[in-house]
Amino acid sequence: MMETIRFGSRDSKLAVIQAELVLKTIDAPCKLITMKTTGDLILDRTLEQIGGKGLFVKELDRALAAGEVDFTVHSLKDMPMEQPEGLPIVAYSRREDPRDALVLAQGLSELDLSRPIGCASARRRVQLKRLFPDAVIEPVRGNIQTRLRKLDEGQYGALVLACAGLERLGLTDRIARRFTTDEILPAAGQGIVAVQSRAGQALDCLSRFADADARDCARAERSFIRTLDGGCTAPVAAYAEVSGDTVHLRGMYVSEDETVLRFGERTGARADAERLGRELAEQLERGE
Repeated sequence: MMETIRFGSRDSKLAVIQAELVLKTIDAPCKLITMKTTGDLILDRTLEQIGGKGLFVKELDRALAAGEVDFTVHSLKDMPMEQPEGLPIVAYSRREDPRDALVLAQGLSELDLSRPIGCASARRRVQLKRLFPDAVIEPVRGNIQTRLRKLDEGQYGALVLACAGLERLGLTDRIARRFTTDEILPAAGQGIVAVQSRAGQALDCLSRFADADARDCARAERSFIRTLDGGCTAPVAAYAEVSGDTVHLRGMYVSEDETVLRFGERTGARADAERLGRELAEQLERGE
């Protein structure tokens, strides 16, 4: 009898939907095990105040290392740039829409700047200030449904959320505007679902899920962020696209005091995706 493959996930609605996307591609018995993470439980402070997005994976990493699950499933953009020893990312999904979305309260069609725009990242905040210099930008925590409730109750004039998450939840109708990647450069890995495992684990079961294009984009983007030491709370961004054997990477560098903002781009061979990310980061950091 074939052994059941155990997948671990956060217990939010979006996380479960993303995990089920993986399970649907597996030709073997599977079981989904969900759990709350520290990041899900502490909602009264920003991520910068509680230690960054690593708090969304800590419990899953522990379960994976302990052998309680065989694989874990994450939104790639929520994963720290450095993986724990022996727990590599082993597969990447085909990328969904990587862009950010402007979401308005139900019944509204125009952005109301008399109330703050809510967003959950420094990356979005810095770029929103360029687009809407008169807007007040405030942090918003909680899962997507919680954030939408706060918006519809009038606590915010708008939210900025990832298009991919809204689409996976069947909430495409809440998208009032899709920002171009020139207007708001996405987070590294945005729109990609990642599978993590223990080193040495057999990976044949993931062959129908794994996408090589997303993998190479992710390698370039995450290398860029890692080189800038831009953990999950820093206002940096990277977005790559592949074509044939080449990868084109765009990146955003922001100084620590947020007074210097630089954008740059670089194209190279897909096989050199990580080096490409590193070199672009070093170039922008030097101000070239």
